[in-house]
Amino acid sequence: MATLAAIGHGSKFQIGDGGSPEVFTEVAEVTGVTPAAFSRDVPDATHMASPEKWREFIPGLRDAGEASVTMNFIPGGPGQDAIFAAFTDDGQTNYRITYPNNEAWEFAAYCVGFAPEVPLDGKMTATARFKLSGKPTFISA
Repeated sequence: MATLAAIGHGSKFQIGDGGSPEVFTEVAEVTGVTPAAFSRDVPDATHMASPEKWREFIPGLRDAGEASVTMNFIPGGPGQDAIFAAFTDDGQTNYRITYPNNEAWEFAAYCVGFAPEVPLDGKMTATARFKLSGKPTFISA
């Protein structure tokens, strides 16, 4: 029996350089990617004549949420310095998540967190968080 399930091995997290055409650099030694969780506001539109006292709602604004990436921390490593530079900059940066089947999501975001961990007797790691701004682009293979 065939299945469509797959593991994440081979996925890539990349950061754009803002050029035209834009060049994306793969972030080194990524160990996990959490794509954004989309949501939508639902404003209350209830009024004095709402049928049988039931609340009514209308669709509101969409929010692309936050994405995060975990990686082996490599000071000066490919892409990792660019993530920290994006954190210290106030501008948006373009990012791309490519899955093993070559489907991809591209999105503009602000880097809102970069947290390296340097334990005495263990692997150095880092986590970065990104607040998406606007609608992501879905790219089919």
